[in-house]
Amino acid sequence: MSQVWKPAQWLTQKLRLVCMSFGCVALAVLLMGFGAIPLQLKDLHVTPCPDTPEYTNLVTSNGNPIPARCLFVEGTVVNRSKNTVFNADVFGRLYDANGNDVLPERTRLGAIAEVPPGESPFSIRISVPITSPLPLTLEQFKASGFSGTVRR
Repeated sequence: MSQVWKPAQWLTQKLRLVCMSFGCVALAVLLMGFGAIPLQLKDLHVTPCPDTPEYTNLVTSNGNPIPARCLFVEGTVVNRSKNTVFNADVFGRLYDANGNDVLPERTRLGAIAEVPPGESPFSIRISVPITSPLPLTLEQFKASGFSGTVRR
C-alpha cells in the first residue's frame, strides 16, 4: 500500500523539527549563562592554624576519634569574569611528605563565599590526621562558582 504525500503534513513535521532544534539551542545558551564559572588558583601554600581553642579539632574515622592537625590552605583566587562569583567550591589533592594522599575520600576541600572580579586572597581551613608528616604537597587545585547565589 503506497503512502499519499501530503504537503501540509510534511511542512508541519519540518517546522516541528526546526522548533525543537531551536528550543534545544536556546536552552543550552540559557544554561551556559547559569553554569559554573571556572576560577584560577595561584600562590597556594599551607600554614598552621593559630594555637587557640577554636582551632583544636578531631578527625573521625570509622567512628574512632583521631587527633588532627589544623591547617589553612591559602592563596590567591583569580576571577576573570566581569561578575562576582558566589559559592565557589575548591577542589584539590593533598599529599604528605611520604607521597600519601592525606584525604583520599575527599577532593572538595571547602568553599569561598564570594569572589569579586580580579584577584583576591582566600583561605580554607582543613583538618588532616596528625600522623601525616609535613610538608604537604598541593596538586590538581581548581575552583568554580556561580554568578548568582546558590541555595545549599
